[in-house]
Amino acid sequence: MTCPLCTTTNTPLVEMPVSGGPDGAAIQICALCADPQTPPEHFRPLASTMWSDDRALQVFAARTLKRLDTDWSRDLLEQLYLDEDTQAWADNVAPQTNHKDSNGVPLATGDTVVLIKDLNVKGAGFTAKRGTAVPKITLVPDNDAHIEGRVEGQRIVILTEFVKKR
Repeated sequence: MTCPLCTTTNTPLVEMPVSGGPDGAAIQICALCADPQTPPEHFRPLASTMWSDDRALQVFAARTLKRLDTDWSRDLLEQLYLDEDTQAWADNVAPQTNHKDSNGVPLATGDTVVLIKDLNVKGAGFTAKRGTAVPKITLVPDNDAHIEGRVEGQRIVILTEFVKKR
């Protein structure tokens, strides 16, 4: 597999949600591109990949160039043209949150968590059992104590004190 951001080949790809756009928007990238601590030089191939036809990839590339804040990334960002809708999506970065699991580990959109307690789900008529994995969570922007996830096909709000990051 080839990473669409850095063009590294024969590497496993991970799914990275691209927030602020269509529900479920995500791209498949290598683990190095997904890690915010990766050195800026790893992203030099963005000079060509930022022109992809995939809007989610364009948004992620624009946000990455902005985050890198180097001379060459600022130059590329100035050259990058996005249509109005895509530019609005790229500028719509989710606010920084302080969501943490029961052990104090930071949570991010797209993480998988495990329930550490049986939870009665009001209105749905079932109990979410301890040990249940909840993949691809989303963070509730205005409440650091709440996340959302899908359990038994139902989208529910879960208190962060009852989960641990997997």
